[in-house]
Amino acid sequence: MALKEKIMDVVGGPHVAAVATITMGMPAVRFMVLNGFEDMTFVGGTMKSTRKVEQLRKNPHAALSIWSGKEFTDPYVVIQARGEVHDDLATKKKYWNPMFEQYFKSVDNPDFVVLVFTAKEIEYHGTGMMVPEIWER
Repeated sequence: MALKEKIMDVVGGPHVAAVATITMGMPAVRFMVLNGFEDMTFVGGTMKSTRKVEQLRKNPHAALSIWSGKEFTDPYVVIQARGEVHDDLATKKKYWNPMFEQYFKSVDNPDFVVLVFTAKEIEYHGTGMMVPEIWER
């Protein structure tokens, strides 16, 4: 199986991801649901007023980690990415998911924004691997 296919097996569709941003020179990590796409972008929704939005606007460098989440030995990925905050209605509509309603009520909510993380490098840690395989943009 090709490396990109192995990565997509872990990240394709919605997954809980650990998302790290930079604040005052230190990492800040939180969990959020991100959708993984074939072009190695990862997209999620959040509130404009969150600290991660402010942090990404100041420093777009981010790290993500997604584990396939079945067995402890299952594959996971570590991603170096550039994060962007989108608050335009076209992007919000493009990525709107009905599961967002419980958090944001509607796509028109002015505090709802979309975060798009574009992977620069992805480390794939497969079952029993001592050294990860690396995908680079």
